[in-house]
Amino acid sequence: MEALILVVLKISIALGRVAVGLEANFSDASFVFRHPSELIRAFFSIHVLMPLVALAFVLTFNLDPAVKIALVIFSVSPVAAFFPERAIRAGGKTDYSVGLMTTTALLAIVVIPIALEIFKDIFRLPLHTPAGSIAALVFVTILVPLLVGIAVRAKAPAFAKRMAKPLGKIALVLLILGLLPILFRSMRTILSLIGNGTLLSFAGFVIVGYIIGYLLEKPRPENRPILALANVARHPAIAAVVAHANFPQLKSVLPSVLLYVFVNAVMTTVAAKLIRPRSTPTESGKRMAA
Repeated sequence: MEALILVVLKISIALGRVAVGLEANFSDASFVFRHPSELIRAFFSIHVLMPLVALAFVLTFNLDPAVKIALVIFSVSPVAAFFPERAIRAGGKTDYSVGLMTTTALLAIVVIPIALEIFKDIFRLPLHTPAGSIAALVFVTILVPLLVGIAVRAKAPAFAKRMAKPLGKIALVLLILGLLPILFRSMRTILSLIGNGTLLSFAGFVIVGYIIGYLLEKPRPENRPILALANVARHPAIAAVVAHANFPQLKSVLPSVLLYVFVNAVMTTVAAKLIRPRSTPTESGKRMAA
C-alpha cells in the first residue's frame, strides 16, 4: 500500500509540472538563473537560512524523532508542485514563480544529499540519499514533465491553454488521493504527535520562513510574498519520498509530513492576508490598464 501511495504521489507531481509547463515558456523556467541577484537571494533564503531555521527548532524543542525528520527534510525539499498557481494568485509573476520552481528542483539534486550529510553528523542519524536517486526523481517527476508542457505550448498553444487547468485539477486530485490513505490510517498517530512543541515548531518554521523570504526580497516588492511562500511551501511528495527512503521502518514520519502540510496551509493563508506588499503607482497603473 505504501509503495502504491508513493507512486500516486510521484504521478501527481509529474502531472502538476506538465500543467504548469502548459502555461509557461522556457524563458519563464530559466528566469531566476538568468538574474543572478534573484538566484543568490533565493538560494540563500530557501537553501541556507531555512535549513538553519529547521535546525534551530529541532534543537530547541524536545520533538518526536519523526517530527524532527519531517522538519529537516521539508527545509531542503523543492517548492510544491502547485506553488506557481498559489504564487500567481498572490500577485506573483509567471516568470519568477515558475523560475523559482525550476531553480529549487535543480538545486535539490545537490542540496538534499549535502544537507542530509550535514544533518547526519549533527543528529547522528543514518541519513543517506544518493545524488543519483535524487537526480532521477527530480528529472522524471519535475523537470522533464515541465519541459514537456512547455514544448506542447510552443507547438500547440491553443491545445495547451485548454488542457492546463483540467490537467492541474487531475494532479491535485491524485495528490489528495495519495495523501488521504495516510490521513485515514495515521489519524491516531497524527493526534499523538500534537504536543511537545510539534505544532509550535511547525507553525514557527512557517512564520519565520515567511518573514525571512518577505524581507530578503525587498529589492523587488512585487516578489516579496512569492519568495516568502517558496520558503515554506515545500512539496510533501518529495519530502515523503526522501523520508521513506531513509526511514521506511518509522511509521510516524509520513503522518508528520501530512501534519506539516495542514499547519503550512493554515499559516500561509493567514500570513498572506496579514502581510501584503504595498503596490507602487506603476504597478497599480498596470493593473488598471489590464
